[in-house]
Amino acid sequence: MPSLVGSEMCIRDRPDPDAINVVLDPGLAFGTGTHETTKLCLQWLDQAQVNQNDVLDFGCGSGILGIAALLLGAKHVTFVDNEPQARAAALANLEKNNCHAKRYKVGRADAFVHKKNSAPAERFNLVIANILAQPLIDLAEQLCSAMSSDAALVLSGIRSEQKMAVEAAYHERISFFPALSENNWLCLTGVKKSPNNDY
Repeated sequence: MPSLVGSEMCIRDRPDPDAINVVLDPGLAFGTGTHETTKLCLQWLDQAQVNQNDVLDFGCGSGILGIAALLLGAKHVTFVDNEPQARAAALANLEKNNCHAKRYKVGRADAFVHKKNSAPAERFNLVIANILAQPLIDLAEQLCSAMSSDAALVLSGIRSEQKMAVEAAYHERISFFPALSENNWLCLTGVKKSPNNDY
């Protein structure tokens, strides 16, 4: 399979015929593909097996990561963000990339996050959250509860000095791999530890 066009996908004038290309207009939303946090997530997606996965893109911004997952073969992607501009940009970019409406939905992040100790309405094989360290810490229980057994987790928007605090918030449920890093930004990836820990 051709690889994903990564860090320069938003500024290329012409598609790369040897790559999977994402057509993107971020509008007012975060997510152009050039920031280290987004680049690291794209690099991880490029080597991951996302085929037929149900994916949650939490804090989707422009939709770049979820769209990349769809183009790489994900079965369905749920895009959530609290910013109206982000949801509008994600919908416009999904259309630009000819993503079939049956393979995605777009909604509010705060409506998606379920109350603590209540079962989530959906479970995902892959959860991606490229936001900031403190929201990632605050949302640890909800994001883990949205993961199916043995699901993968991708967390980004983290500075190197914030790594331990973020990992500590997830350590009971997630086994982390070595972090991906660029210019003091990190992308943490891991898998859910055990079905016995599934809430």
